[in-house]
Parts: sequence; structure tokens; C-alpha cells
Amino acid sequence: MVSAAARKTKLKMWNMDFITPAAALPVLFGCVGIFSLFKLLQCMRTKTHLLNAVVVITGANSGLGRECAKVFYDAGAKLVLCGRNKESLEELITELTASQANKVQTHRPYVVAFDLTDFGAIAAAASKILQCFGHVDVLINNAGISYRGTIVDTTIDVDKTVMETNYFGPVALTKALLPDMITRRQGHIVAISSIQGRISIPFRSAYAASKHATQAFFDCLRAEMEQYEILVTVISPGYIHTNLSLNALTANGSRYGVMDTTTAQGRSPVEVAQDVLNAVRRKKKDVILADLLPSLAIYLRTLAPGLFFRLMASRARKEQKSKNS
Repeated sequence: MVSAAARKTKLKMWNMDFITPAAALPVLFGCVGIFSLFKLLQCMRTKTHLLNAVVVITGANSGLGRECAKVFYDAGAKLVLCGRNKESLEELITELTASQANKVQTHRPYVVAFDLTDFGAIAAAASKILQCFGHVDVLINNAGISYRGTIVDTTIDVDKTVMETNYFGPVALTKALLPDMITRRQGHIVAISSIQGRISIPFRSAYAASKHATQAFFDCLRAEMEQYEILVTVISPGYIHTNLSLNALTANGSRYGVMDTTTAQGRSPVEVAQDVLNAVRRKKKDVILADLLPSLAIYLRTLAPGLFFRLMASRARKEQKSKNS
């Protein structure tokens, strides 16, 4: 007489005989097909995410901001280009609208020229921005200035100028546009920070401080805005091949005027702009766009701070010696 347990085991083995490779293949292909369809639909959705979206870009006159204007325009966004030089922004619009390679319907951008360090002008600028298309979907805080100098030689006015441009200006503009986003329960704030918002390197004190502050503020903003369904993204690039170092301030406030080797060897702003576009499309919260060593340095600063501090001190001595020789 066969026991119940034996019959159950025999039944399981009998059922497994039917799960042959030939029977499993259709199931496998079906799963792959469903997954592929899901990824295709997801890709199509991200590509249409910015179609007709109102995107505001500060610092659009040159460098990364200019390239961001190009990729977001090609994506079908309605642009509001901001910067201090109105003529340069108008030239950019002429360049954008002259292109015949667009695959989607495009919209003629608007220009709102103002100085981010003029806090009295920011409220009026925000009002003009909202008048362009009636609302703002994405604000890209890109405008910024760099710095080179020793702490002991740097005047406090230089520290203030860098902080006003890189931190207080973007914060003031963000606060001016937030109420409308909160009312609509829709919006996306993007802060273009830097890898130096995570780690500090010698002779960049004012710049690194402004970017550390940027990281902290927008991290707080992300947490507070989640209840209103407003997204916040902080993007931290490494070196980008732009004129940032040429236009950097020195310890006495003069123009640095030198293309650093690291900057000259940095990533193309065209590539970084595409990464910014992808980060917005995918609604990423925190993005690091840097090579391996700077990325590892972030973890080294956290996991082995003593070693990190010794490496930075050594770097400072070498750079100082090079400048003195």
C-alpha cells in the first residue's frame, strides 16, 4: 500500500516531467517580450516627458547653459532663457530657430535678462518668467562663477560675490517661483552643483563653500517639497571644458584668465547637457557626473577622512610649490 506522502512525491515528479525545455521556451520568450515592451513604453514616455514643458534655464549665455538650451529645445520644450547679456541670449534664439533638424514641434524661446546677484531684480524677473508661458515646469539653476585663490589672500568681498552668484541667487529665484509650483502641485527644480559640492580641494574655498551650501539647501528642499509632488534634482559634474576657469575670480576679485589643464581636459558641455536632459527625464534626485577618481574621493572622504585630509594637504603643498617656482 502506497502512503499519502509517497503519492504526493510521485505526483510532483509526474508534473515536473511536463516542464520540458520545449515547454519552458515560450514562457521565457513571453517574459522577455513583456519586459521589452515595458522598457519600450518607458522609453517613449521619458522622451515625451519634456514635450511642451516650460523649462527655465539660467546662465544660458554660454557653456553648459547654452548647450542645455539646445538639447531641451530639441526635445520640444518651451524655453525661457535667462542671463545677464540680452543680446547673447537673442543670438542663441536665432541659432536655435534656424535649425532644421528638429524631429518634434519646437517653440520660439523667450528671453528674461537679469543679474542673479541683484536680489531686488529677482522678484520682477520671476514675474516676467511666469508671464512667458503662464507657469514653469522645470527650473534649471545653472548660472555660476568659479574661483581660484588662497584663503589668506582672498577678500571677504570675493567670498560674498561667489556665494551670491552660486547660492543666494539661485535660492532667491527658486523661492520666487515655488509658490506657483506648489499651487499647481507640479514642478521640477534642478540645481547644477559640482563635485566640489561634495568634496573640497585646495585653492577653491569660496567656490566649494557655495556648492556645499547649494547641495544642502536643495537636499532640504527635496524633502519639504515631496508633499507637493515637486521634484528636486542636484547634478554634480566634474570638470567641464568651458570658460569657467577663464572667468573665475581670484583672491583680489580680478579675472583669473587661465584655462586650467583639468578644465581643458574636462568633458564636453554637449555631453553633460545631454546627461542633464536624461536626469530630468528620468526624475533622478541626485546625480554625479564625474570620472572614477573624483567619484571615489567622495567615498574616501566619508570612509577614510584622515587619508583624504592628508591627500588634500599634499596636493595643496604641491600646487603652492608649483605657483612659487
